[in-house]
Formats: sequence, structure tokens, C-alpha cells
Amino acid sequence: MNDRGEGAGRAARPKRTDARRNEETLLDAAAAVFVTSGVEAPVRDIAAKAGVGMGTIYRHFPTRADLIIAVYRHQVDACAEAGPTLLATSATPYAALQRWIDLFVDFLVTKHGLAAVLQSDNTGFETLHAYFLDRLVPVCAHLLDAAAGAGEIRSDLAAYELMRGVGNLCIGADGDARYDPRRLVELLIAGLRRPS
Repeated sequence: MNDRGEGAGRAARPKRTDARRNEETLLDAAAAVFVTSGVEAPVRDIAAKAGVGMGTIYRHFPTRADLIIAVYRHQVDACAEAGPTLLATSATPYAALQRWIDLFVDFLVTKHGLAAVLQSDNTGFETLHAYFLDRLVPVCAHLLDAAAGAGEIRSDLAAYELMRGVGNLCIGADGDARYDPRRLVELLIAGLRRPS
């Protein structure tokens, strides 16, 4: 909908498959550029990475804030959707949990790159943390429950606690080449195992 109210009252048409795929490619490219160059990276860098013109980016995301919000939500959605797939395809629920935590760490690296802008006064950013929790905590809880139900891990850890711990281990990862949060996260996840 635009400022003149055009389109008011009409349901939004679902995007064509190719349009959704193109938008996902653009969001993945933007996320990669944000990780390496920050959220203030030139739009031309994002367009080049995505293999599209700058006009395409502005058509989908008129402002930088729109693009940042879309990247964040896209990454949250991808991480959330991966949980059930990993549980269905992994050898064990614990293996699915390990793989999902790896994806969560990947997401956090990008999120920390976006942290400063996400805390700005832009009203579009206000609901993102709640969106993050609403989408990811239930997925993590499901993976934890499955692994605990299989007798692979202890059952006394809440999903929010685990995610908060992983998040804290990832803080500062981009500022110190000597620090590898993955190694510590791996130890944390290994510590959930029930003694044999």
C-alpha cells in the first residue's frame, strides 16, 4: 500500500514463486554484505552480490530500514523452518539440535552486526525482538524436548535459557579474531548430554 491509500481494502496477492525466490536471493545477499561490510554498506554492493540492479532493491525495499527488517525476519524464518526439517532428517534428535544450534549461531553473527541499528528509534524495529522469540523459542524447545525424550540430553534446561547462553557466547565474536564462539557453543551443547 502506498501513501495515497491505493490498494486499500484489497487483499495482497500472493507473490509468484519466481518473485519469492528472487526476493530470497536478494535478502541472502544483503545479509552476507551486512556481515562483511555492516548495515551501512552501499546498496550497489548488495545489488552486485544478488546479481540485480539497484532499482530492483529499491522497488522491494524503499528504505534501508525496510531492507534491514526484511533481512532480519528472513533469517529468523529460515532458522525457525530448519528445526523441523533437521529433526526429520538427522540421525538423532540430539544431532538435529546440534545442527540447529549451528544455524542459530550463524544467525546471531548477522544479528550482532545489525544490533546497533535494531536498537534505533525506528518504529519498524520495535517488534523484531518479539518476533525473534515467538518464532525461535518454540523451535528450540521442540528440539530439546525431542532429544530429552530420546534420553540423549538432560531435561532441565529451558529453550530460552539455552538460546540466551548461546547468544552470550557469540557476543564480541566479530571483534576478536582469537575468539571462536563456535568452539564454546560446541562445549555447551556437549554438556547437555546425559552421562552414559
